[in-house]
Amino acid sequence: MDDSRHTAYLEPYETASIARAHWSEIKGEVEEMTDEEAIRETVQMYFDAMFESDAGKVFDAFHENAKITGYIAERLTEMSVTDFAAFVASQSSAKAAGETPFIEEVSLTVAGNTAVALVRDDYIGNRFLDTLSFVKCDRGWVIYNKLFHIEGSAA
Repeated sequence: MDDSRHTAYLEPYETASIARAHWSEIKGEVEEMTDEEAIRETVQMYFDAMFESDAGKVFDAFHENAKITGYIAERLTEMSVTDFAAFVASQSSAKAAGETPFIEEVSLTVAGNTAVALVRDDYIGNRFLDTLSFVKCDRGWVIYNKLFHIEGSAA
């Protein structure tokens, strides 16, 4: 069965898995990425989701049970992946506006099938310091939780 005709009816997570499977078929023999490279690819997808205001990329980067948590104006804010994807999609695209992207890997630690990355990025006028925890699952490395801290205004 041609999966590409039916992706509109699949959950975003299933669509991402199908896309990765087809990409592997197209590329043929692909040199396997290291865990660090695969995690960095997920971090880039996460950043691109926000920079492009792309909810689909949010679903690709995050585990379906992930939580997004942090403080905004001294108030604890908690979101599900679905809530965060809707929030991201509701923002104006920084890419379309011609803004300069900013993302910096502060640290990355892998421990078996889990990992933690500390990432600094600019989003919606603020400089964030994000603590991203990852799990390796059937879809590869995905963000299981995001803790965010606003350091100040974006540069």
